[in-house]
Parts: sequence; C-alpha cells; structure tokens
Amino acid sequence: MSESNRESSTVADTLKLMASVSILFASIVSFYYFSEISVLIRALVIIFSLVISLLIFFRTQRGLILWEFFQGSKVEMRKVVWPTKQETMQTTLTVFIFVLILGIFFWLLDFVLLYITTSITS
Repeated sequence: MSESNRESSTVADTLKLMASVSILFASIVSFYYFSEISVLIRALVIIFSLVISLLIFFRTQRGLILWEFFQGSKVEMRKVVWPTKQETMQTTLTVFIFVLILGIFFWLLDFVLLYITTSITS
C-alpha cells in the first residue's frame, strides 16, 4: 500500500471513529435535552444511535481488528472443556474448607503474636 493510500485510510478511519463517537454523544445529549418526550422514544433513539455507531465503528481498521478478535474468541470458547456439576461442587467445597482452615490458622497466629507482644511490652 502506498504512503498516500495509507494516510488517506487512516484519515478516513479517524473521521469514521469521530462520527461514531459524535453520533453516540449526540444521542445521549438529546436524551437529556428532550426530557419532555417519552422515555421509551428517547431510549429507542439511543439504541438506534448505538447500532449506527457500532456499524460505523466496525467499518474502521480498529473495528475490523476487534471483530477478528471476537471471532477468534468464539473459536477458542468451543475448545474449552467445562467441568461437570460434580467437579464444580467438589472444587468449591475444597476451596471453602481451605479458606476455613487458613482463616483459623491466621486467627490463631494473630492471637499468639498478640499474646507475645503484650507479654513483652507489659
């Protein structure tokens, strides 16, 4: 890609990003400015503006990179082996038991250190 095409591409992407943010910002400002209009209509305007903003955003280079990331994440999510209910319950129970044991240990350690400290200082 030549230097002028790359520069025009980045300028176009910047303009698209600015348009996307501007549309979203304008819809939020109009939501509060036109407070006499029904909340339902104002919410629909924000939702519509969000959709338009996202469509513009995903036409930029950054949007395409983000879209590829989402697609890759979907592929990786299919590869995950999720634990069974029994494995989840066993792991949760193990964590609770260890937290209880460590909590008692640190409570006893605190008690012993407090006793030693008060013995030395008094």
